[in-house]
Amino acid sequence: MSLANRAYSEKRNFIRMRVDSPVDIELSDDDGHINGVCCELSGGGMSVEVDRALPVGTQMTIVLSSSHGHSPMLKAKARVARVSSGPNESCTLGLEIEELLN
Repeated sequence: MSLANRAYSEKRNFIRMRVDSPVDIELSDDDGHINGVCCELSGGGMSVEVDRALPVGTQMTIVLSSSHGHSPMLKAKARVARVSSGPNESCTLGLEIEELLN
């Protein structure tokens, strides 16, 4: 969708893309590694479903995999910007991408 075609009600800087890709999360405070599923991706962040909540502000490195053979599709430093609970003890993390990595 071009910027000219976006509805005026769209206030975001980046358009969100619906995705369904595995994401590996390495927590920066040596609190381990968790896996999740990236549900939405934009130029500034992503929405990730995981099996446990993390505190807002948690720093991490994320690696988003591709089902098309690109490995990794995205590697970045991110932080938790928001947390919302989901069904069956899952939760959704709103992650802000702070730095893209090679």
